[in-house]
Amino acid sequence: MNINWVRAQFPVFQTNSKMVFMDNAGGSQTVGYAINALTEYLTHYDVQLGASYATSLQASNKLQQATKAIKTFINAKYTEEVIVGPSSTALVRILSLCLSQNWQAGDEVIITDVDHEANRAAWLNLQQQGLIVKTWQVNPETFELETDDLLALMTTKTKLVCFTHVSNIFGSINPVAEWTQLIHQNGAMVCVDGVAYAPHRLIDVQAWGVDFYFFSTYKTFGPHQAVLYGKYDLLNHMPGINHDFIQTSPYKFQPGNVNYELCYAMGAVVQYLCDLGTDNANAQINRNNLNSAYQQIAEHEAQLLDQLLAYMIEIPEIKVIGLPQSNTKYRVATLSFVHQSISSKTIVEQVDQHNIGIRFGDFYAVKLIDHLGLMEKQGVVRVSLAHYNSQKEVQLLINALSQVLS
Repeated sequence: MNINWVRAQFPVFQTNSKMVFMDNAGGSQTVGYAINALTEYLTHYDVQLGASYATSLQASNKLQQATKAIKTFINAKYTEEVIVGPSSTALVRILSLCLSQNWQAGDEVIITDVDHEANRAAWLNLQQQGLIVKTWQVNPETFELETDDLLALMTTKTKLVCFTHVSNIFGSINPVAEWTQLIHQNGAMVCVDGVAYAPHRLIDVQAWGVDFYFFSTYKTFGPHQAVLYGKYDLLNHMPGINHDFIQTSPYKFQPGNVNYELCYAMGAVVQYLCDLGTDNANAQINRNNLNSAYQQIAEHEAQLLDQLLAYMIEIPEIKVIGLPQSNTKYRVATLSFVHQSISSKTIVEQVDQHNIGIRFGDFYAVKLIDHLGLMEKQGVVRVSLAHYNSQKEVQLLINALSQVLS
């Protein structure tokens, strides 16, 4: 991957060159393509859609292009399967409200104790209407969700299983296609949190067979919003949350409609990734180019993670929370750890002084941190790398940690 070209596409590295950004799982930097698209849309197409005058028609066309790009990005079959909203948390809440209207008291939903609260809280609230919510618990020794434990929880009343594609603490990649097939065989649907996956690997909702899948665009090099995928037939037969006379997807799940300029900017992120994949400007938006980009991203990030882990495993007081090796098939470049005698808060606050942005805490995976007994450590230290990070930056972090931990 051409790291110099990549970093040149992110204006922050010119305007804030002294800062090292390694809190990317909390929010990535925004690529210049998206920033320019925001300006372009607000300058030229800032009108309401659906009118017959020329600028409104142009604006509608721009939004259709962006939605089509997002559709390609996740490999949805139809643009009607692409729901854009303010955040992953809001979209999952909307999904829970709409989906549960077809369920009865006594029906069951399975969640995990690994997930971010975005894929937990909305489902837990359904207990108020008589639904039963069960928890698929992580194995604290292996840091994995065991398939046998899931099967033991499932019954004929199980309607939905919710799990994360990548843990925002462990960084491990779960076997989404395998689990989805198994869950479907047992008569239930799946809702997958792809927030920690989307910046690092290419989404393919059709290949995995998932029913619902969501991710945050502000953690995927774009503006602050999110995308929810749902299978067309499922969305078509679900009640919406918009005005009663609006019965078509995605609009019935987008009260007040989509944020036009942010949606348009996400289309520009897809363009950036396709350009990265071909090393050409204005490359065609297609799956081949996206696949090439994400192969480069995976390989580059694995090198960064190798570099960091090589340092970590030499310090006996450090415990990596998750798989302690870099493997593009099994984990992404999000690494969490705790120190035997120094609190996570202390480590991060001292690293802050080196103009390096990392973070400590539970990262809204509250139940996981509690289950692992890490609250007393003030959570974990999390280093979340992105493809625009460099080997030089990783070395700066290693140097800083060496001073803090000495």
